[in-house]
Amino acid sequence: MFEAIFLGILQGLTEFLPISSSAHIRIAGALFGTSADPGARFTAITQIGTELAVLIFFRNDIKQIISAWFRQVVRRAKLTGSEKSDARMGWLIIVGSVPIVILGYLGKDVITNDFRSLWLIASTLIIFGIVLGIADKYGKSNHDLADLNTRDGLLYGIAQSLALIPGVSRSGATIAMGRFLGYSRQAALRYSFLLAVPAVFGSGLYELKGALSDSGKTAAFTIPETLVATGIAFVIGYIVIAWLLKFVSTKSFAPFIIYRVGLGALLLVLLATGSIN
Repeated sequence: MFEAIFLGILQGLTEFLPISSSAHIRIAGALFGTSADPGARFTAITQIGTELAVLIFFRNDIKQIISAWFRQVVRRAKLTGSEKSDARMGWLIIVGSVPIVILGYLGKDVITNDFRSLWLIASTLIIFGIVLGIADKYGKSNHDLADLNTRDGLLYGIAQSLALIPGVSRSGATIAMGRFLGYSRQAALRYSFLLAVPAVFGSGLYELKGALSDSGKTAAFTIPETLVATGIAFVIGYIVIAWLLKFVSTKSFAPFIIYRVGLGALLLVLLATGSIN
């Protein structure tokens, strides 16, 4: 239970920062030793907690998007102004979710097993940290979410699907894509929050169903332990969302980039020297 609580705190702290929560959960599991890898299932379920934080924090935005989309699709209402923009955002979130759904389904076994390698995680932390640094430094801020189109929504979705590899970071990949496409830091971050909701809930609920039918365990943890971690991740995640939105309004992503590269390099040293395996 102590380890589950610690991992819940870690999940809440790292899910929305562009530093990869799944990488941190995997590394922490290796350092604990007794639990080894907490597993992709544990990670997916605890992410439900952080996405609940997104639902509550952006509840007004999400409510407007769902309402406008429903009126347009089901009631065939002719929308104008902000309602039309909200319905369009709903379609773009659906389009952006397609790549990760397809790749996540087709590559489930590889993601669960092969992608949990610490050598791979160390490499992706460094490589995608550098990619984010280049995107943030040279990306322009010509667009906001009102300018989002189908092409950009799909490219955001492809970037999000890269987060199936621990170490890439869902928020980091989508933010980097947004910056490359010319979106402001605030717009790129906000859309990364909204885009993650369907994919994370879908993955988390799927894994939770599997855990309930599989002796009530998620790799190293029981269902009660996993649910405690999920609840803690929710509380910490909500605080991090509020802080991060305020942070990027005046600051760059440079501190996170430095952290990623440093952590990846340290992990490579620990692996090379046999301190962890």
